[in-house]
Amino acid sequence: MDNNLKEMIKRCEDICDLLKDYEVSDITSDTKLTESFRFGLIKFGIYLSDLDGTISEGEMNCIKENIGSCPAKEEIAALKHREKLNPDEYGKEVPLVLKYCVLADAKKLISDDPYKNQKGQIIADTYRLFGQTMMACSEDSSERASRKMTLFCDRMDNFLDEFGVRYLNSDKLYPVKAPSTRPEADPEELEKLLESFNSLVGLDSVKNEVNSLVNLIKVQNMRKEKNMKFSDVSKHMVFSGNPGTGKTTVARTLADIYRNLGVLSKGQLIEVDRSGLVKGYVGQTAIKTKEVIDSALGGILFIDEAYSLTVNKGSGDFGQEAVDTLLKGMEDNRDDLIVIVAGYPDLMEEFLCSNPGLKSRFNKFINFEDYTAEQLVMILESMCKKQDYKLSKEAKEYSLSFFEERCNAHLENFANARDARNYMEKAISNHAGRVVDIKDVNEEILSTIEKVDVENIVL
Repeated sequence: MDNNLKEMIKRCEDICDLLKDYEVSDITSDTKLTESFRFGLIKFGIYLSDLDGTISEGEMNCIKENIGSCPAKEEIAALKHREKLNPDEYGKEVPLVLKYCVLADAKKLISDDPYKNQKGQIIADTYRLFGQTMMACSEDSSERASRKMTLFCDRMDNFLDEFGVRYLNSDKLYPVKAPSTRPEADPEELEKLLESFNSLVGLDSVKNEVNSLVNLIKVQNMRKEKNMKFSDVSKHMVFSGNPGTGKTTVARTLADIYRNLGVLSKGQLIEVDRSGLVKGYVGQTAIKTKEVIDSALGGILFIDEAYSLTVNKGSGDFGQEAVDTLLKGMEDNRDDLIVIVAGYPDLMEEFLCSNPGLKSRFNKFINFEDYTAEQLVMILESMCKKQDYKLSKEAKEYSLSFFEERCNAHLENFANARDARNYMEKAISNHAGRVVDIKDVNEEILSTIEKVDVENIVL
C-alpha cells in the first residue's frame, strides 16, 4: 500500500516522540524535536519556491494542508533572509532531525525499534516526497527547482550512506513513490496516436511489438480496475538498429501513448548521449546524471549510443558512474520513469553484458531494420510534402535507383532516413538554383523537383 505524504509526516512525528526518551539530541525539553521537524519541512518548502521571495497560493496551501501551518506571505521574505534559505547557504548540512535519527539507527540505540533502524530513511523519504508534492503544486515547476531539490536530497542520501543506514525501495519498511498527476485515459486521443504511429513508413516488426505491448498494458489496466490480479509490465527497452531507422521517433510516440494510458504522468522525451551524462571529474557524472533523470521523471529518458558509457570500462572512465547512477534512478523511480537505451545491435549486446544490473532491467528488445530503397523514397516524398514540394515522375524514378544502389552497397556511413533528409535538402537547394532566374514562375514550377535537381547528388 502506498504511503502518502500526510501518513509519512505523521510517522515522522511519532519517530520524534519516540526519540525524546533517548539521549540522541541536545534539544531541550522547551524545544520539541517534533516542532523542529515541522519547521524544517516548512523551510524546505519555502526554499523550493522562487528565489525572489514570492510563493504561489498553491504552494502555500500545500504547506498548510500537509504540515498544518504556513507563514503569512509578508513573513516569508523575512524568514528566507533570517534562515538563509538560498542555494549558497541552505542545505549545506542535512536536517537536524535526520542527524538524530541516523545516529540512533547507526548505534541501534533502540533495542525493540518498531521502525527497524530505518528512522533516518523515513525522514529523508518524507523530505523527498514533500519536495515532489510542492513541485507538483507549483505553477512554474522549473528545472532550477528540480535541481535544487536533487542536490538537497543527494546530501541526505550521502549522509545515510556514510552511516550505512540507507535502504533501497525494495528493502524499505515504508516504501513511497512520487505523487501521481497522471491524466485519465482519452480513448480518442490514443486511437489517433496509434493511427499516426501505424502509418509510419516501414517498421513492421516494431509496430507489432509496440501494439502488442500497448494491448497488454490496456488489459492489465482493465484487470486492475476490476480488482483482479495483474502483472507489472516491464517497460524499459533496448532499441537496436542503425542510424536513421526511426528509434527516436518511436520513442517520442511511445511517450505520448504511455502518458495517455496512465503509465507516465507527463509524457516528455528527454534525449541524451554520453556527453549529456559523463563529466570529467569524480562526482560530477553522478550529479549530472541525476539531474537528467529528474528532468525525465514522468516521461521517457532516451539514451542514444548507450554502449559508449561502458566501452572504456576499467580504464578510469566515468561512464560506469553514469550507469550505476542510472540503475539507482530506475529503481527509485520505477513507477514514473521509463528508460530506453539505443544503438548499434552488436554494441548494444556488449553494453548489456557489461553489467548484470543492466541485463536484468532491460528485457524488452526491439530491433529496427534498415529501410528498403522503396521505403526511403516514400519517406523522401513525405518529407517533401511537408515542405510543399513534390517529385516529378522522372525525379522519383531516379531517386529510387539512387537509393537502391546505396542500400545494396552496405556503406558504413549509410544513415537510412537521415540520408533521405540530406538528399531532400540538396535537391531543394539545386531546385532553388535552377528556378531563381525563371521569369513568369508559377506554383507548379516552385513546388516540383525535377530529375535534373536530383542528378549528381552525393551524400
